[in-house]
Amino acid sequence: MPDYVEHCEGATEIGKLSAEAVVREYESAAKQIEEMGAELINRVKDCEAMTRDALSATQEMRDTAARYREEAKRIFLQIENCTLMTAEVRKTCTLLKEKIAAPPTAPG
Repeated sequence: MPDYVEHCEGATEIGKLSAEAVVREYESAAKQIEEMGAELINRVKDCEAMTRDALSATQEMRDTAARYREEAKRIFLQIENCTLMTAEVRKTCTLLKEKIAAPPTAPG
């Protein structure tokens, strides 16, 4: 019998046995409720672990996205620099062609 109850003085034997049977059933149910609470705590811990893992994965995704942006910027600048250099080469070639194609001038 649980320690939180005690028989009343003068209770009959049948009353005592009935009261004990009922309190045992309630105590059994109370223990099962506590076990469910413990199981709930375990599920909460699992959820917390999943949350930590998800936050970590999200941070990795942010870092990867940032690296992609930096690489895009690097390639963007490289392409633009190449086009500037190509334009300068074309300009130089055009000027050189014009010099070569120009009729000779007499010294004068």
